[in-house]
Amino acid sequence: MVLACLLFSLMNASVYAVRWFDAALAAGVISFFRILANLLILLLPALLRGRTKALFGDGRPSLWLRGLFGASALMLSFAAIVRIGPGESAFLTASSGIFVALLGPLVLGQRNSLRAWLAIIGAFSGVSLLFDIDDSHNLLGQSMALLSGLLSALAYLMVARAGRSNPPQTVIFYFCLVALPLHALYFAVFGAELPQAYPVWGLLLLVGIFGSGAQHFMTRAYQRAPAALVSSIGYLAPVLSLVWAVVLFGQIPAQSALLGAALIAVFGVLLPFLR
Repeated sequence: MVLACLLFSLMNASVYAVRWFDAALAAGVISFFRILANLLILLLPALLRGRTKALFGDGRPSLWLRGLFGASALMLSFAAIVRIGPGESAFLTASSGIFVALLGPLVLGQRNSLRAWLAIIGAFSGVSLLFDIDDSHNLLGQSMALLSGLLSALAYLMVARAGRSNPPQTVIFYFCLVALPLHALYFAVFGAELPQAYPVWGLLLLVGIFGSGAQHFMTRAYQRAPAALVSSIGYLAPVLSLVWAVVLFGQIPAQSALLGAALIAVFGVLLPFLR
């Protein structure tokens, strides 16, 4: 999961860097190339080995739901990154760990202690500090990131329900399978244009490689360890994303935002130990 966090943070930084070279490029186009790279990385080895049928797994509903929730979360996450940057958006998207703990009792039958519920409340207080109600542009991006966190949590819980009978490649395949028609619908409504600047193509390749690698290791982590525990380790990703935002793009958060990010990270990490 640590490696997945590093790759996710690099992916977030690459997504935001795309806008530096091509400000007009829609976030949906960036996420489409991310999905396309992911699908090619899955399909090419399967075709060479003649094992494409294995990618479909047992076809249980939780695989399709994981694809729907995960693809929607990805599109919203990328839209949030290009609006408010990789650091702040990553912490709001990282609310997925809080939502996992919040929804775990309902979806997986897990039980939360009183201390866990208090930690969930503390983490959401941090989320509130990240919202900028005076700036509609930022508020929309922040809302997208938070909704992405909720959908990501539902996707993670579906991975847990899909069980170990389906390998990571199958889980990711369904993610791509659902994401393609979602992007087709997006392009039908909003249209799409290809990148104009040559460096953007290289960045899109990096987005695909980093994202595909991160998703593979994350999926394996959620299949091999308790969902809440893995999500707590996942808070390394927003921390690293914030580092890239400051170092590479000069985005220094306000003190209230830093406090909110700290509350999310601290309570998010503590949650699995308070159950």
